[in-house]
Amino acid sequence: MGSSRDARHETRDTIRFIRVSRLASRVSLLLALTILAACSSAPTRPVETTRDLPSSVGSEIALRALAQVGKPYRYGGADLNGFDCSGLVYYIHHELGFDVPRTAAEQYAASHRVNVDRLEPGDLLFFHTLKGRAVSHVAIYAGDGRFVHSPQTGRAIELRELNDEYYGPRLVGAGRFYF
Repeated sequence: MGSSRDARHETRDTIRFIRVSRLASRVSLLLALTILAACSSAPTRPVETTRDLPSSVGSEIALRALAQVGKPYRYGGADLNGFDCSGLVYYIHHELGFDVPRTAAEQYAASHRVNVDRLEPGDLLFFHTLKGRAVSHVAIYAGDGRFVHSPQTGRAIELRELNDEYYGPRLVGAGRFYF
């Protein structure tokens, strides 16, 4: 009887050894595959974002302006409850850390001039829309000949074409507050 008990223990020990060996083999195989996968993958390099590029500030301004399309015009507004034209410019620039005057005329006077034939997204467009004022309206150039602006009471912020029959002939100039 003693020898059959020893045989059973020996069989159990053998089974345990086989199970542990199989587990160790599987773990070793998994480890080897992981190492091979890591070695075979292409080296990663930092992804260049638009924030690293010189025009990124302008692109960010344009994107933030486009995000406001459909929001209501609000006279004197410069927050997410509604914007007037210069309030939209003021709000977006301040969100990005730029100190910008509050009115369209002040923004025109303080901005760095940009040639209208070389507009980039985020540039400001200044218009003469009221008698007695050289500059009375401002918009943000979105690219592809379009701009975002907050037009007037009763109308939402919209995207318009630069060659628009009303705004096109009233374009006074362009500027920006970043370099």
